[in-house]
Amino acid sequence: MKPRPDQTLSLNMKLVSHHELQGFGGIGEGMGMQLSRDARRILWLAHESAPKNFTAVDVTDPKNPRVVVQTELPHAKVRSNSLDVVGDIMAVAYQTSAVNTQPAGFDLFDIGEPENPKLISHFDASGEHSRGVHAVWFVDGEYVHMASGAPDFQPTNPADDQFYRIVDVRKPAKPEEVGRWWMPGTRVGDSTPPLARHPRFDSGYRAHNTNVFPQRPDRAYVGYISGGAVILDIADKSRPKLVANWRYSPPYTGFTHTVLPLFERELLIVSDECVHPDGKDWPKLVWVVDARLESNPVPISTFPLPPVEAFAKNGGRFGAHNLHENLPVPGSWKSEDVIVGTFFGGGVRAFDVSNPYQPQEIAYFVPPAPRLSRAGSIQLNDVYVDDRRLVYTVDRFAGGLYVLEMTI
Repeated sequence: MKPRPDQTLSLNMKLVSHHELQGFGGIGEGMGMQLSRDARRILWLAHESAPKNFTAVDVTDPKNPRVVVQTELPHAKVRSNSLDVVGDIMAVAYQTSAVNTQPAGFDLFDIGEPENPKLISHFDASGEHSRGVHAVWFVDGEYVHMASGAPDFQPTNPADDQFYRIVDVRKPAKPEEVGRWWMPGTRVGDSTPPLARHPRFDSGYRAHNTNVFPQRPDRAYVGYISGGAVILDIADKSRPKLVANWRYSPPYTGFTHTVLPLFERELLIVSDECVHPDGKDWPKLVWVVDARLESNPVPISTFPLPPVEAFAKNGGRFGAHNLHENLPVPGSWKSEDVIVGTFFGGGVRAFDVSNPYQPQEIAYFVPPAPRLSRAGSIQLNDVYVDDRRLVYTVDRFAGGLYVLEMTI
């Protein structure tokens, strides 16, 4: 039986609470947990689009989440979309809808008093060919890794405008770029010829998630959209070097979003992003990749998903997107056996990968369509799991924040 968008579907997850965020429930893919000095848990959320910038929600009592601050963007042609939190400092990305527009880059905020975030500095990434920063990774308090344009970078194709940049923020008031890497052939003047484009789904050769973990601080794991999964050697941050590039598009429809290493297992979990409605770019998958030989990643399985015909025509997108990324910060849940991800209209889903050749779905939660959502169905966009095994997930357009308990 095909599920209806007005139904709630669940397995081994139950709703603890729901908050519409004061009528501004469209949230992007930035979620960060702060363990505040006064022993509160503050969940910071980046909005999908204007007018709001970010919202902070006190989730100390998960049954009674409470908004403590909600901020505004300067104009409608900029979005924040991504943020990360380390201690009392938060990095927030800014991407504009057109090149040569400001603000485009990232801000650092002092959030020691969550109700009163204070701007520390702005890193400017605007330029003639730049829309700024789409995604940040900030987990060590020292470096911001990001998918960004730059004033001195002219892409060979406008869709290739964001690449991997490393910014030193050890002096938060004076952030400074220390390194960058782009896929050869994507910048005007490269000796490598321009890259071939996907015949139907050309999403661009540009960076998305740029993850670096303390287990391997000399490696960056980058989802490079049309360019596939990239592993970089960043032992010398001023000169990142390519270690491996696993590409599967074409024949697949591309948009590599996240490369999540499971270090003890020598595996990579690689997620696509669905970017078209009604199943037009199906399949959008989560891949399990054998990384025992780092220079030669080999796909060995994909996560099982419900039939595309059950969800694809309910409105909006259906397919893989964000994963809980085992963030190496206090308050974050970490697991190498259970992976939790969002699938837009398919809700939030958890998978047991203890047997990497046969991943098993073990839990899911699909809320009904939010009121006033233009998609007509739930569109869960991002997920964060805290060390209490509580799952926080957000709707892209109107639904706001859902707090769930995994009962597995």
